[in-house]
Amino acid sequence: MPLFGAVAVVELVGVALDSTAVQWVAKPLLAPLLLAYLWSVQRRVDGVAVGLVFATAGDVALLVPGQAAFLVGMGCFLVTQLGFLTAFLRHRRPRTPAMVGYLLVWAAANALLWGALGPLRLPVLGYSLALSLMAAAATGVSRRTAAGGALFLVSDLLIGVGAAGVHLPGQGLLVMTTYLAALLLITTGWAAASASPEPARRRSPVESGRP
Repeated sequence: MPLFGAVAVVELVGVALDSTAVQWVAKPLLAPLLLAYLWSVQRRVDGVAVGLVFATAGDVALLVPGQAAFLVGMGCFLVTQLGFLTAFLRHRRPRTPAMVGYLLVWAAANALLWGALGPLRLPVLGYSLALSLMAAAATGVSRRTAAGGALFLVSDLLIGVGAAGVHLPGQGLLVMTTYLAALLLITTGWAAASASPEPARRRSPVESGRP
């Protein structure tokens, strides 16, 4: 993934310099590069591939200033989360503690930010629910994918904090760094997991037709 790494560095430089021009060059290439890698491994379209397509659209939308573009970007990333979620659940169901833990994080985060989000409250509520479910489902795939799901949640939580009017030092770099790591870990983790079929369940003598 050297090309993805190079483009990611360019994107981070653009964020650090607050250069929209540099970000327009690099950001729209990030998810497509991961999609090309995923295609080279599994040669099929699944929920993760669809999610990367919509992540590309979301990245482009979020380069445009204004609340309308922000909502369009959120809608694109909602499809991304649903695509990832569908693929992960079809692979393996997550354990109940992971699901409960992420739902508690979702409830706590929305409770803390609710008063400051204004008209974004309901869109953020719905999107963050899909995101939290995706992160929980990622724990059923592999440790790498689980780490990616968690970082995606952290990245978007930082965006939500910014939308609520709280600005942290280096927030833009933190958002983009965690997002890039999340996409990379999810894509490579999913490629490895989906390319390695689970061993067949041992059948009983009755199931196998043997006495």
